[in-house]
Amino acid sequence: MADPDALRPRFVRALEAARAARADGPDATPYADDLLARWQEPQRRYHTLTHLTAVLDHIDELEAAPGNQATDPDLVRLAAWFHDAVYLPDRSENEERSARLAERALPEAGVSPENTAEVARLVRLTETHAPAPDDRNGQVLCDADLAILAAPPSAYAAYTAAVREEYHFIPNDAFREGRSTILRQLLTLPALFSTPHGKAEWEATARYNLTGELEMLSLPVGREP
Repeated sequence: MADPDALRPRFVRALEAARAARADGPDATPYADDLLARWQEPQRRYHTLTHLTAVLDHIDELEAAPGNQATDPDLVRLAAWFHDAVYLPDRSENEERSARLAERALPEAGVSPENTAEVARLVRLTETHAPAPDDRNGQVLCDADLAILAAPPSAYAAYTAAVREEYHFIPNDAFREGRSTILRQLLTLPALFSTPHGKAEWEATARYNLTGELEMLSLPVGREP
């Protein structure tokens, strides 16, 4: 389980960097604590602190890999903190509401209008995960968010189980149909990942995992191995 006390300094560092030369901003800790509380809400099963930690770790991984750096890595990290800050599984506007939260909180926390706008843009981008070819910030955030698709088998199984738990209110047949549609759409994309590192290190495993899950969902109920 992710440790909130370990995550809090990561938010503070990113926020302070996003303030640039400003040293008169308010204490960052209350903003971190508000986000940490949001990420621990009881309706979450996959979109938890564990997911947030994984996204932040993958951003760091991409930042360390040559040729994969974001233009503004600390703004990407702030976008990771906000990208699922508002999350209700039965609502379709979570990304928009999360972006609006960033637009309210970041100026109050001392972040410039330009940097706030970039964080909000990145948060909205996680609805489609379709960054432009020249959008380095968007490519890093989207790849970090989708890196779970390339997880080892046990972690991928835990991910799919957690997603199902979040959507517990959807009947099995409807869930299987909807999830299968999403997987087919992903598999038809020319590439799941946009960064060189994502393409080289995650693409093949992610496609293997998605194909296996789709085959599992296609089995008659009661026939899963």
